Parts: sequence; structure tokens; C-alpha cells
Amino acid sequence: MSEIVILDELTVNQIAAGEVIDKPMNVVKELVENSIDAGSTKITIEIKNGGKKLIKIIDNGKGIPSEDLDIAIERHSTSKIRNINDLEKVYTMGFRGEALASIAAVSRMTIISKTQKEDIASQIIAQGGQIISKDEVGGTNGTTIIVESLFYNTPVRYKFLKQDSTENRYIREWVEKAALANTDIAFKLIIDGNNVFQTSGNGKLQDVIYTLFGKDIAENLIEVDFEEEKIKVTGYIGNTRIARDSRKNQIAFLNKRNIQNSTLTASSDQAFKGSTGIGKYGFYILNIEMPANYYDINVHPTKMEVRFKEEDLVFKVFYHAIKNAILSEQFLGNTENEMNHQ
Repeated sequence: MSEIVILDELTVNQIAAGEVIDKPMNVVKELVENSIDAGSTKITIEIKNGGKKLIKIIDNGKGIPSEDLDIAIERHSTSKIRNINDLEKVYTMGFRGEALASIAAVSRMTIISKTQKEDIASQIIAQGGQIISKDEVGGTNGTTIIVESLFYNTPVRYKFLKQDSTENRYIREWVEKAALANTDIAFKLIIDGNNVFQTSGNGKLQDVIYTLFGKDIAENLIEVDFEEEKIKVTGYIGNTRIARDSRKNQIAFLNKRNIQNSTLTASSDQAFKGSTGIGKYGFYILNIEMPANYYDINVHPTKMEVRFKEEDLVFKVFYHAIKNAILSEQFLGNTENEMNHQ
């Protein structure tokens, strides 16, 4: 008997789920990103027991056609790319086609969806990656995905989940960042029956910041709008009053995708140097827009890490975007500015 075997589909999907789906927050992330890619203007996220018992995502996006529902939970099924060349121009949030399959493999999943062209919604229920029913049901345009009993068939992974309050915090922090990046989408987050926050979707970043961070932060912001060599940086930095002891309020997006990158961290540190006080970190919520062929997002399944093809250029542009705002009249405690006006 051969020692090398081809793994069955459920095992493959569970391994993929281990890479992408290791906590409820990842489920929320993958499903909400699908909702964003579907052109939704309203997204409601409801969770119970830290997402272990229930994760429910309701959107008003374009929906999944009835004939596509069956293959939607097949691995590598995606509407975002067609071949390897498309990875050079990926602007959508998701593109691997693994998310639904990975989630379905480790939960009981219900998908209800309706496109504008269809008269009635369709529903499939899957358990452990296998479709157990498909029916026509009542429903509005868009997609509702209900994930229950997460990791019921992978008890070791379930055992490693944190307390409900911790899993709730992970989910809330991720949804907050999604709302900051997508100001034209109205987000609503419900945790254990309580409305945690709701954004208006009016397209104004400052209004989202007010909703999530409060009046004190919102009143101490300086707008950033800088462009150089096809790289544009927009958003807000905070003045000296709202500098903090940690980097928690340093949030960067790349084409509306939340990312972590050491070049951006080093660049912002350099730009804020001498302006925030000893041991303090400047506040910023900034989106960097650049052509998709300027970077590689396909580094890790979570898509949080990114590699820039020209690190020095990105460092320079991000630095100048922040520095120009710091040198503006509104920035308090700016010694360079004060010296220039003596």
C-alpha cells in the first residue's frame, strides 16, 4: 500500500480552515469581506457566546444565484479571479475561494440568498461541509449566512478558543476596522442581543471615528490628503492631546484592507518623532491607495501581512503624508511649527 495518499475533501477543507479559520473572528472577517465584495451598503453582524454558538451576517449585496449556491461551499470556488494572472490586479477583499468551504467544514451553516433577478430566495443547509438540504424560501435581495456550532467536529480547535468576552473583543475590533475602511457601508454589530454600535454609511470617516472613539478623539483630528507617485494617503491623524501609550490607535489600510507592515510603523514613528511626547504614539487612521501591482497581499491566508515592491517609496510617501499634517496650524505641541513662527 502506498504511503502517500490523496486526502479526502473534508480533511483538505479542515486543514484549510486551520490556516484561515482558527477563531470566530476569522469567520466574521471572511463573511463580511464577501459582503463588502458583493456591493452591500448595509451589513449586520450578530454573534452569541463569542461566536461559538452563533455568527449571523446579513447583507443587502448582489446575492448568490440559486444555481451557484451548491458550489459556493466548494473549495477554490470564487467569483473574484479566474487564473493566476488575476492575482496581480486583486482589489477585492477575498479571492482564494476557500472561506465558505473552510467554514462549512467545521460548522453547521445556513445560506439564504436572493439576487435582484430572482423572484424567490434559495436556502442551503450544510453540516461538516456536506449539503443536507436545499429549498426555496422567502427573503429579500442579498445574502444571510448563519454559522452555528463552530468547531463542533474539531474539538481540539474548540478547546483552544478563549472566553466569550475575549472572542467578542476580537470580533468587535475587527468590525470596527471594517467600518473605518468602508465608510459608505452602514455596519451594525449585535453581541448577545445588545446593539454594540451602528454606523450611518454616509461616507464620512470623521462620523465613524466619532461613533467608535467618542467626542474627545473626533474633536482632535487633522485631515490627511497627500499623493505622490501614484500613492495616495487619506484619513486623519490625531494631535498631541490624543497621543497614547500604545499603538492600538495606529490603524492603516491598503486599498481599504486593514494591514500590518513594519515599513509603515517605522515611517509613522519617524514622522511623529518630537511631536507626541516621550513614550507616546501618534493617533492615525489612514488609507493608502496604490495600484495592485505595487504590492503582494498573497503572503499569508489572513491577508493581514503585505509586501511592498518599493519599500523606500512607500516609507517616504507615508512619512510626508503624516509630516505635512503635523506641520499644519492645528497640530498642538509641534515644536518645529512653533520655531518656524518665532
